[in-house]
Amino acid sequence: MAEIFDEWPEKYDQWFESPIGSLVREYEAGLLLEMARPAPGERLLDVGCGTGVFTLVLLDAGARVTGLELSLPMLRRAGNKATGRPFHMVRGDMRTLPFADAAFDKTVSVTAIEFLDDARGAVAELFRVTRPGGLVVVASLNALSPWATRRTSAAREGHALFRHARFRSPAEMAGLMPIPARIGTAVHFQKHDRPDRAREIEEDGHTRGLDTGAFLVARWEKPAD
Repeated sequence: MAEIFDEWPEKYDQWFESPIGSLVREYEAGLLLEMARPAPGERLLDVGCGTGVFTLVLLDAGARVTGLELSLPMLRRAGNKATGRPFHMVRGDMRTLPFADAAFDKTVSVTAIEFLDDARGAVAELFRVTRPGGLVVVASLNALSPWATRRTSAAREGHALFRHARFRSPAEMAGLMPIPARIGTAVHFQKHDRPDRAREIEEDGHTRGLDTGAFLVARWEKPAD
């Protein structure tokens, strides 16, 4: 899998710099901040940090972030973006995190879980390294969204990245741990929508409380000892 992601750093960043990609990033970052609530000085682990698109959002909130990533080219790009900031890079696999129990106040993972068959095991690892009372926040592409439908179709046509992905519904994400989860979604608009129209669609989806937004986030609080 690392080799597949090694080819994506530039394409990944270019997508988020496009007009609709920038809007996607805005709404995804907003929901991520709402769910993770990073605070100044907190020890935060960003698992599958990629090129640092959302790592920077967490750093901007004042957190001290450790970024774990399987792809070295992606990790290096994230490190370059975060130069001079409290960001520590670690190359590793989220299925076996190289950290002690309860090492972090919060753990966050954005769009990495869909590339694992044993999602429950990976989330259990996130819980292991999170302190009692801390938050575990996991984001994925929502199986109920048209974005997932298109990527599933691309996978059937042999897309090198998406053919390895498994997208989950809100109920499936909540069921990855046997404790209650808070669920939220964002990005109710589509890739082809004009940015001004996309904002209207997003506001409507938020007002109606729809669970079909492409960006699906689950949050759990680790029980205190």
